[in-house]
Amino acid sequence: MDLYGSSLNRSQSLASVLEKTSPTWNKPSHSRSSSTLSSRHSRQVSHRSVSENVTSFFNAFHVQIIKDWEVIDDLHVEMHSGGDNPQDITTPGICEGYLLKRRKWPLKGWHKRYFVLEAGILRYSKNQQDVSRGRVQGSLDVSLAVMSINKKSNRIDLDAGDILYHMKAKSHELFYIWVTKLQAHRLFKKNEAAHVHSGFIQTLAPAGMVDSAGVSGVLPSANTAVNSKVSAWLQQSHNPDICVQGICHIFPVGTFAVKNDFHSLLFPFTNITVSATRKYRASISRTPNSVVHKSTGRRTTLPAHCPDNSHVGLMAILYNNIGKDLARVSMPAALNEPVNLLQRLCEELEYSELLDTANNTQDPYQRMVYIAAFAISGYSTATFRNRYKPFNPVLGETYECIREDRGFRLISEQVCHHPPISACHADSDNFSFWQDQRWKNKFWGKSLEILPTGMVNVTLPRYGDHYEWNKVVTCIHNVLSQQRYLEHYGEVTIRNLKSNDCTCKITFVKSRYWGSDTNKNEVQGMVLDQSGSVIHRFGGLWHEGIFCDTLPTPKCVWKPNPQPKDYMLYYGFSTFAMELNELTPDLKPFLPSTDSRLRPDQRMLEEGKVDEADRKKDEIEEIQRERRKELTKKGEEHVPRFFKKAKDSCGRDVWLTNGTYWKLRENPGFAKTENIVLW
Repeated sequence: MDLYGSSLNRSQSLASVLEKTSPTWNKPSHSRSSSTLSSRHSRQVSHRSVSENVTSFFNAFHVQIIKDWEVIDDLHVEMHSGGDNPQDITTPGICEGYLLKRRKWPLKGWHKRYFVLEAGILRYSKNQQDVSRGRVQGSLDVSLAVMSINKKSNRIDLDAGDILYHMKAKSHELFYIWVTKLQAHRLFKKNEAAHVHSGFIQTLAPAGMVDSAGVSGVLPSANTAVNSKVSAWLQQSHNPDICVQGICHIFPVGTFAVKNDFHSLLFPFTNITVSATRKYRASISRTPNSVVHKSTGRRTTLPAHCPDNSHVGLMAILYNNIGKDLARVSMPAALNEPVNLLQRLCEELEYSELLDTANNTQDPYQRMVYIAAFAISGYSTATFRNRYKPFNPVLGETYECIREDRGFRLISEQVCHHPPISACHADSDNFSFWQDQRWKNKFWGKSLEILPTGMVNVTLPRYGDHYEWNKVVTCIHNVLSQQRYLEHYGEVTIRNLKSNDCTCKITFVKSRYWGSDTNKNEVQGMVLDQSGSVIHRFGGLWHEGIFCDTLPTPKCVWKPNPQPKDYMLYYGFSTFAMELNELTPDLKPFLPSTDSRLRPDQRMLEEGKVDEADRKKDEIEEIQRERRKELTKKGEEHVPRFFKKAKDSCGRDVWLTNGTYWKLRENPGFAKTENIVLW
């Protein structure tokens, strides 16, 4: 029995694979040369007659052929007639088995790998046992990849920009099954996303333009005919126009209820999201800048400009620490900015007025919109902060921030060193805010991913709400060059632990390598009621602002403050960030000796003394190592001073304030208490 031909499990026939599915439109057009794919994004849409658009509709199977390579294009239409609930979308069956995958260095050539395609995600490993144990060598969302095939050589290429899979089937039958299943899963994922963002259609399209009932009634009934046409094309036809002409007879023009143009019905999802983002962005740009807080006498610049770190051999540092956790690798001070991670936690409260507004908003769904805007606002300064990294706090280091002008006070502490955990708690008349953040990182050669694992918590005393949400992945691209840039991607889910009346889902969209700069940093979100119906939609760019057009009065709910003058000379800091490490004579007597403002290497860097900061940084890290050795000899562990370990409602370990910091600060004062020596 053929090794590859018999290795495909749980495969379905073509008819069952495409049951309740229809082709969808993939807007980008692509060209193929040999096995390398270059992508171009086409946004030109012509308005033609209904009959011409019907022909265009079936160009789902119209492929561009260059030297035996065919790039598969999709169309975006509804997969079924099952309403707006994403759960109603039929998930294609799992497809798994052995294929050949081409490797480059160090073992060039084709190697057998076990692939599993499930819910639009393609994973692979060396064998089936590794997959079942969760040992996956790679994964790819097939809906984000350009798919091209070579029927003569039974090859399939999936190009997602930063990920490229070259695969080959041993037999034409196996090749046919995988092409069919990949296409079905691509349609599933894209239409799943279309359901999530279906509200954008209602926002952008004039009312009554499309008779959705007419569409959903005709598409599923024609799938059998589509199946046979696809099958015939894959097996024998090298002339896609013949297939298009044949399939066009399946859908009579009169079956579509359209008032203006057939194109209105089949508006591509790519254009929908792009247009929605442009709409939000235009609304944000017309909104006046956020109210800048009145001057409180705090500093507006730093003592010295940021140093040039282009001479730092980052490549050599990473090469000498291959396989190590980068959080434990000591970096030169020139790569740092003069704030640390404890202060960065406080920086997330720069737009705390959003929480004040939420606490004074009666409607729970509108309240959630402001909570979501606050969750997004914490990422806004990342655009200007990609050249330097914050200092890593030493174990036991603390930081306090009292902002009477903003109505809150915060305490943070480094409660654990391995793994590094930073905890904070802030109080205000309008909210309480706390989190403990644990960071993991992955270095991919040219990019560095930072994966936070802790949860953020906010309570609003007026309504007794307790909101909790996760954070998204932060990725630094071109980490080894001076042309670094940073992006956030992933999904945030905000839940109210005191009520299940509403939830919020936010998507930080990962930019595509062929996309324009105007589409980077996109964020989209929705507030859902208990039944899962969408109540509010909002969107924009996380560095420019968020607009919500479903509020009683559509408005920009958040827009970042303007950057100060010459901010790039001062590490890209905002005005709020420049104030974080300020140490005034009247404040110094009240601080414990462990406060970050008193850390000498960080202060030296802020003053432009880079070499002195480097030497002092090494001394502080050595003191920390010696202190840890002493504790190990005694069989003791470090006990955080102002936070305690507890369990949350889900059984996760969390660090909560023990409520002693502000009491000790007031009486007897930290100058009269025993403090550990950190530097």
